[in-house]
Amino acid sequence: MTAGIRILLVDDQQLIRLGYRLVLEAEPDMQVIGEADDGADGVRRAVETQPDVVLMDVRMPVMDGIAATAQIVAQVPTARVLVLTTFDLDEYAFGALEAGASGFLLKDATRDQLTSAVRAVHRGDAMLAPRATRLLIDTFAAASPRPAPDPLPPLTDREHDVFAAVARGLTNTEIAAELYLSESTVKTHVGRILAKLGARDRVQLVILAHRAGIVG
Repeated sequence: MTAGIRILLVDDQQLIRLGYRLVLEAEPDMQVIGEADDGADGVRRAVETQPDVVLMDVRMPVMDGIAATAQIVAQVPTARVLVLTTFDLDEYAFGALEAGASGFLLKDATRDQLTSAVRAVHRGDAMLAPRATRLLIDTFAAASPRPAPDPLPPLTDREHDVFAAVARGLTNTEIAAELYLSESTVKTHVGRILAKLGARDRVQLVILAHRAGIVG
């Protein structure tokens, strides 16, 4: 029997970490392997424990979640960071996404939403609703207008269609219905697009699509 999804908790509030631990360790496919109470300690613990998923608060002492996310993504490339925020419009959450986080989740999320989010980022999906995707694009557009689109490696016509759909925040199921494809075919296309563009996950695809002028 495998240990399942190995999770690191990074939050400066002990009671919040305890609550997450109780919820996550009740799942048969999840294991909390460590905790940290600030971003700098979170980076150290991530390097030591090599987690699959990091639950990351954004507002912490010593080092905030944005800087910690950037360092973890650089030093532990196999880890996926799920940002925890109080407000879905939190600028810190969007900063963490640009730093390499795979999604964000409100701190008042239900038990099912939390466990589903952990599983989603672990398998490489983005934890972003279409509304959040739109906000992500708008935030980047307002913060860094581009005089010209960034070039991208060539994609096939079908890959381009799937890429644009992912950038709009559609799930594989929704893309399959829109493009009249099977979900397995969509998943294959998404994997090829990630490989061609050198992207970690679907959040990075949204960012790349904005910078390339595909959406925005």
